[in-house]
Amino acid sequence: MNDAKPVRRPVTLREPDLPRTARIRSDALRTGWSTGTCSAAAAKAASAALASGVVQREVTISLPSGERVSFLVERCVLDAGRAAEAVVVKDAGDDPDVTHGARLTATVAWRAPAGIEIDGGPGVGVVTKPGLGLPVGEAAINPTPRSMIIQSVNEVVDLDTHGLRVVISVPDGERMARRTTNARLGILGGISILGTTGIVRPFSTASWQASVEQAIAVAAAQQQRTIVLATGGRTEKAAIGLLPALPEVCFVEVGDFTAAALRRAVEVGITDVIFVGMAGKLTKLAAGVLMTHYTRSKVSPDLLAAITLDAGGDPVLAAAVTAANTARHAHELWEAAGLLRAAGDLLCAQVADVLTRFADGRLHARVAMVDFTGMSCVAATEHEWVGPCR
Repeated sequence: MNDAKPVRRPVTLREPDLPRTARIRSDALRTGWSTGTCSAAAAKAASAALASGVVQREVTISLPSGERVSFLVERCVLDAGRAAEAVVVKDAGDDPDVTHGARLTATVAWRAPAGIEIDGGPGVGVVTKPGLGLPVGEAAINPTPRSMIIQSVNEVVDLDTHGLRVVISVPDGERMARRTTNARLGILGGISILGTTGIVRPFSTASWQASVEQAIAVAAAQQQRTIVLATGGRTEKAAIGLLPALPEVCFVEVGDFTAAALRRAVEVGITDVIFVGMAGKLTKLAAGVLMTHYTRSKVSPDLLAAITLDAGGDPVLAAAVTAANTARHAHELWEAAGLLRAAGDLLCAQVADVLTRFADGRLHARVAMVDFTGMSCVAATEHEWVGPCR
């Protein structure tokens, strides 16, 4: 059981409306491709051109799932065998994504020694604050896109014997970034190269909300009384690992639509809800925000600081958490101070209280927090149901 006593803080429950660009539409929604996927495709095209001397018009790469997908190359040029450049245009599908139409550009050149160096060029932001899972001063190219770039390039150039420098740039990326929260998070000069699955699914739309509600109804129709809400692919995978005895139908990728999911769960007779998430979404929920679209909610540093004190942290640590750049940064500060379990447990307890209140006490809520790899449970309510958390 938890060592720290849960402190249930009075918060106002809120369910902000969707942004105007994400309202209900009658036709089916198209998935799209992440900036990371398009960068990997461009990098493979440029590398293939450099290695073969042949301009590339189409490339096929692997997504993290292993699925192979093909992309048209909008532009590919060679520079006398010394360097090559390729452009893949991002199609975000029906997600209201500011980077839709961005021209992800990879410039590659030979280098010594063997292996690959990946960097950002114009239009790709630079990390200037901690808490983003990337070193300060490094290009904002996240770990999964980096892995996809390496794998894609290695399909056409043997990186054990050859060396390549790959620079990803995005014309007009700095302007695009003004419509994101990058500057507030400390990513300056351009967009981030993102993606965990390689696919952009329209989580932000009201049609996705309908699919969440339908998934819960399907679980209830199969006589299930417990549902597990996960915010995305990594957290759902973590949830399945934590709760292997539950049937697959019980697991629902809820995206931003926690309120809609809870309402539907009550309507169809679900009695238990388990929420699995990372620090950012959990902090928003703990503050009483039940629709967590990034344009409609922000992480509360004051709430995180209060939890820090309740968990036994001193005022200096609480001040550092108040000034934290992101919830991830607060997570890292707790971990460094040896308070991750205690503070995380309190955060989970606060979320469970919010979920129960929103459902008027008609659901038993349990909550688990996983780390940012989605591999480890680090905190929970009622620890016995998830097994050991580190």
